[in-house]
Amino acid sequence: MTTDVALPANSSSPTTAAADPASNGIGRLGERSLHAALKDHFWQEGDQIEVTVDGMVIDLVHGMRLVEFQTRGLYRLRRKLVRLLPEHPVCVVYPLPLIRWIVTLDADGETMLRRRKSPRRGRPVDLFDELYTIADLLLEANMKLKLVLTHEEQIRCDDGRGSWRRKGISIVDRVLLKVVEVIDLRTADDVLALVPELALPATHREIREQLGVSARLAQRISMSLRRLGCIDVVGKRGRSLLFDWTDRPDEPLRPAGPAI
Repeated sequence: MTTDVALPANSSSPTTAAADPASNGIGRLGERSLHAALKDHFWQEGDQIEVTVDGMVIDLVHGMRLVEFQTRGLYRLRRKLVRLLPEHPVCVVYPLPLIRWIVTLDADGETMLRRRKSPRRGRPVDLFDELYTIADLLLEANMKLKLVLTHEEQIRCDDGRGSWRRKGISIVDRVLLKVVEVIDLRTADDVLALVPELALPATHREIREQLGVSARLAQRISMSLRRLGCIDVVGKRGRSLLFDWTDRPDEPLRPAGPAI
């Protein structure tokens, strides 16, 4: 149980009372299932849902910390985070499916046609596919990211309006089945723990081979680590850029800060 603490004096006053989202659906208008389920999972007594702070609607306020749930497209939060972080502790909650079941519905949106397990298994390293867009913000003292490893269902509808790659089948929702693990990322060292097998110096190709990732993901890993000050370009190996560790202090780049 947490005790609600008033927001700083220079913040907007809460516009909603503390409430249990599971009991009355507060803050659910237009929400997808995964977003709503994560909000339910992390909600604690005394938390406030959809509070206006500095003119922006925040998903959840836990004590002094503002919590945003982002199920995809971390870049969409960047402008909001840049505005909030100087004055407020912020936690971004991001789910990453380790196992995904694909459920396809008929055009009526109700009749199940099939359910199958996706052959693709997710890994924590997949976070870098999104992280590179906000990696530098993890150096801010008020910033924290929770990586939530999950099992989920992806709901599709055979409505003829989806991608040609899926033969017109639309992706209409994501459903949380299970929270497997929650990884707190507060510092550059926390991020490095996602790639313990990374050995430098190395080129993008060598990073790709070491981690067993795609060329695109290898590039986004190097972008993220450069923006965190962990690695830098030190020259070339043949025609490829060569990356190596930077000289960083042994201690974390900043204090871990309050937990949620």
